[in-house]
Amino acid sequence: MVAHAVRAIVTRPGQEATAWVAQIEQRGISALALPMIDIVAVTDRTPLAKAWKDVAQYDALMFVSSNAVSHFFATRPTEVPSLWGEAANKAPRVWVTGPGSRAALLAQGVPARHIDMPAPTSQSLDSEALWLQVEPQIQAGTRILIVRGDKASESADAIATASTNGQGRDWLAVQLQARGAQVDYVVAYARRPPQWTAEQLAIVEKSLQGHDVWVWSSAEALSNLLAAFPGQTWAGAKAVATHARIAQAARLAGFGKVALARPGLAALCASIESLA
Repeated sequence: MVAHAVRAIVTRPGQEATAWVAQIEQRGISALALPMIDIVAVTDRTPLAKAWKDVAQYDALMFVSSNAVSHFFATRPTEVPSLWGEAANKAPRVWVTGPGSRAALLAQGVPARHIDMPAPTSQSLDSEALWLQVEPQIQAGTRILIVRGDKASESADAIATASTNGQGRDWLAVQLQARGAQVDYVVAYARRPPQWTAEQLAIVEKSLQGHDVWVWSSAEALSNLLAAFPGQTWAGAKAVATHARIAQAARLAGFGKVALARPGLAALCASIESLA
């Protein structure tokens, strides 16, 4: 399959960016990984240890991203047995906003029947779409643990972590608390701006010529780019966003062309190609 002239710049963190690049290139589109967020382990794991100690007391756990899943499960004490074995019936429900986080949970041994996520027909993968699925589970006294990173973000799998205009994780917490649920949080990983190399700086400069398409699945990632290049004009750059709020952020940042991709790899690649 011959690659298209357009090249996608995938800005998701680390391994996620690598996985997205592989999937996009399978569709015949050239792509490269340029993570705009570095994911690192938290230095103080005491809150995570307490969360694992109390995990059976929660009715549901919400993971804001696949990183939240992997870092949370990486800290499971050896003396704490898995609650989601095949014979488990009373294990907490597990909520996610997208397929990446769902796949991460399955890899950790959480059965699909315990996982809730937005319906396949959802227009976007966010907390509003998730709420439509989980609202019937909520009543007074329901306990929810939200597993997140140390900074708010707005990712493809986790628009639930955003707070823009009262949406995202804060919005979901308000809905839960309004129905009498108790919402707790635990930080499973830390998020940091990338450390720039000369090669990466050259990629950014070339993107301004309009030959590349930035793929944004996080408003925080976009903010990290803008902070690293203050005063830069982005009118010659193109972008595809995975959520309407991220698309709006890219337009406000001055990107010359911005396309909104519906959920799914095919829709994402179609949006990238539309900017070729």
